[in-house]
Amino acid sequence: MSTGATGEIYRIDWLPGTDVLHGTCHCRAEHSSQDPIEMWEWMLGHPEGHEPQGHEPQGSPS
Repeated sequence: MSTGATGEIYRIDWLPGTDVLHGTCHCRAEHSSQDPIEMWEWMLGHPEGHEPQGHEPQGSPS
């Protein structure tokens, strides 16, 4: 876990028994990957590709 200069928390957990990493961004978006570089690129690319769970993109039917 690391804290940036603005206090955002980036969390990456390893799923035991697998090669999978699971990341949670400070915006509550989640992403899983086996590649640690891909995981950090996704994490640090905020907000691109980040949709918090339960969030519907604008313009989608309700």
